[in-house]
Amino acid sequence: MIKKIVKKRYHALKKYYELYKLGKKFSNDESFQLTKNLTNIEKTKKPYRFDIINFLSLTINAQNYLEIGVRNPADNFNLINISNKYSVDPGVEFELNPVDFKMTSDDFFSQLSQNSLKIPNDTKFDVIFIDGLHLAQQVEKDIFNSIQYLSEDGFIVLHDCNPPSEHHARETYSFYNSPAGGAWNGTTWKAFVKARMTYNSCCIDSDWGVGIISKSAKPGLNILKNSEENHFYEYSIFNDKRKEFLNLLSFESFTQKNS
Repeated sequence: MIKKIVKKRYHALKKYYELYKLGKKFSNDESFQLTKNLTNIEKTKKPYRFDIINFLSLTINAQNYLEIGVRNPADNFNLINISNKYSVDPGVEFELNPVDFKMTSDDFFSQLSQNSLKIPNDTKFDVIFIDGLHLAQQVEKDIFNSIQYLSEDGFIVLHDCNPPSEHHARETYSFYNSPAGGAWNGTTWKAFVKARMTYNSCCIDSDWGVGIISKSAKPGLNILKNSEENHFYEYSIFNDKRKEFLNLLSFESFTQKNS
């Protein structure tokens, strides 16, 4: 009886030891280490998105602000210094969901176009911040819909446009065994790069990449000319020419151009 117990425990311990060795092997893998380092570097970058939004709002004396994808308002929405602010979020990630419009962005823009919200459908927003579902197809729709309600001098701002590795740019958020862990930028970059083919834009190299889009020409913003170089949106090509595809700028450089 004792031999059976000892043997059973031995096999259990051996199994756990093999799992430990496997985990250690992955954690010491060069790709894992590089991705972890990139995550740590990105976390140190400042300013944050709300600082950039507040700077942009001052340059045009913004009066109306819309935020798509709020989650916890304390993270960004409450820190925006614009008088008239509106928020949209279906409440998937934050149970309390204290926003103005508890719905998806698609539903919001659909109802806004039908004049069935408390906001008149002729409203123009000076700054629209997009931080909803981080998948290219949805981000592209959010950009298209936002353009319709953006003031002529206004800005669309997007979070997560500069994924530091392809692990951060994975499509599936819940793949926690990725070297990026819980850090996730999704495929937002693809929608932003596509928008850059049409609109004046840039990306601030801070807070996971803060994209800026404008209908009009502004200092520091440009339109992507060589889009055919990455027709299929391959991450490796994007990574090699990241600065060009994103028009990647430091915040200091951008503020100097717009001061």
